[in-house]
Amino acid sequence: MNPKNKRSIRTALQTLAAVAAVLPALAAVVADSDALAAAAPWAVAAAVTAAGVAGVVARVMASPAFEAILDRLGLGLTDDTPGDAPQ
Repeated sequence: MNPKNKRSIRTALQTLAAVAAVLPALAAVVADSDALAAAAPWAVAAAVTAAGVAGVVARVMASPAFEAILDRLGLGLTDDTPGDAPQ
């Protein structure tokens, strides 16, 4: 699998993990309110959509053109230090 695709999938999984971490607290709040309980399916759909969007954004950011922009801003992943190069 392409490393850029792997990074995108990892980002989506990290987003899902973050959502899962707050899910118990969200469930407790939803259980106390009928109005929020009606909106719960929409909240779950929004969380899944957020994870998907995070994966797509990660894939776009891995493109050479976007990486060049980030390098110009000093935020790129490419390091010039030989000791930091991957083995």
